[in-house]
Amino acid sequence: MTSALEDPTLERHFKGHRDTITSVDFNSNMKQIATGSMDSCIMIWNMKSQMRAYRFVGHKDAVMSVQFSPSGHLVASASRDKTVRLWVPSVKGESTSFRAHTGTVRSVSFSGDGQSLVTASDDKTVKVWTVHRQKFLFSLNQHINWVRCAKFSPDGRLILSSSDDKTVKVWDKTSRECVHSFYEHGGCVTHADFHPSGTCIAAASTDSTVKVWDIRTTKLLQHYQVHSAVVNGLSFHPSGNYLITASNDSTLKVLDLLEGRLLYTLHGHQGSATCVSFSRTGDYFASGGSDEQVMVWKTNFDSADYGEVLRVQKSAAGAEGPALASDPPPGQCSETPRLPENPGPLPGTRGRTRSTGQALEIPRERHPQPETAVSDALTSTLEHIVGQLTVLTQTSSSRLETFSTCHTDSGHFGTEADTDGRQAEGVY
Repeated sequence: MTSALEDPTLERHFKGHRDTITSVDFNSNMKQIATGSMDSCIMIWNMKSQMRAYRFVGHKDAVMSVQFSPSGHLVASASRDKTVRLWVPSVKGESTSFRAHTGTVRSVSFSGDGQSLVTASDDKTVKVWTVHRQKFLFSLNQHINWVRCAKFSPDGRLILSSSDDKTVKVWDKTSRECVHSFYEHGGCVTHADFHPSGTCIAAASTDSTVKVWDIRTTKLLQHYQVHSAVVNGLSFHPSGNYLITASNDSTLKVLDLLEGRLLYTLHGHQGSATCVSFSRTGDYFASGGSDEQVMVWKTNFDSADYGEVLRVQKSAAGAEGPALASDPPPGQCSETPRLPENPGPLPGTRGRTRSTGQALEIPRERHPQPETAVSDALTSTLEHIVGQLTVLTQTSSSRLETFSTCHTDSGHFGTEADTDGRQAEGVY
């Protein structure tokens, strides 16, 4: 069992993309990680060290966002080529494609039941689609600049969007009305997401801050100034007790939401950290960067006793005062000492927390995890999609390449002809 004294550790790293990583997501079965990149490709990485990775080629321009469906049977991708693709993450790599927007599609995300998709675009709109047949349902149109991110709430009743117009908007899916706009950011809002409880949201901005709001009272709960550059992405731990952020300052920051403070600073990327995501269980998180690397980290949040972690942190703070730990070598993690209660403004202090002095009032018990079992309706939908894919891929020009990681295995290669005459390798 991991000791409470241990920091999150870098478990593995993958290199295969040829440009900046833009998005990363875990399959619910914890066997695969999907990534998107400015190189126009999607990669599916296997967590087992002896398994090969697969490169999906089909988009004509940079891939801006990827996400596994809740069941793990599909991967959705959004691209600068203005399309969204749905992939079957297998050796054949079949996909369907539909033109979703008139501008770059910045974000694509599944609803909790896997039946709907929400997309966000540079055409200033948020759109909702059915996964089955990719039917357009409706559009949300109040943003006045590029929309960077859109997400469903855990219960599927709300939609969250963030934009370069410096706002975060919460929408009612049924009425299609904007129920509230948050204006507190001083820069473009790069990423936003719902807390697992569905009662709070967090947003990251180009003004280097991360803010947490209660959507029931619309009050700002926490305000973090722990990065020294643009914050590109964030992800909630499934327990709801932690938030991890990725920034152009090359670091990842783990925030303790119950205490309202910075818990860890992680160093590893040799350039901007562009995206980050917790696994569905919270045991791992993965990050991507401009260094073209995907890093997989193991957390100590579940196995360590939370009270013991706090005791150790407070003890360290008492011994060392508020001074910050020096930066460790790449791939290592630095632990930030405890700050005084209700800290005042700390302008220009890198690595410290400025907060509203209010801890996030979230129950400590674990929130239920999303159901990963495939319902009969979803199974039927998937079978229909796979049937469509079988037909569509007979004329599709998208192809799959296999890619070897730094490991070898005992498998062998077979080849099958693509419809345009090229050869696609597959591991059998």
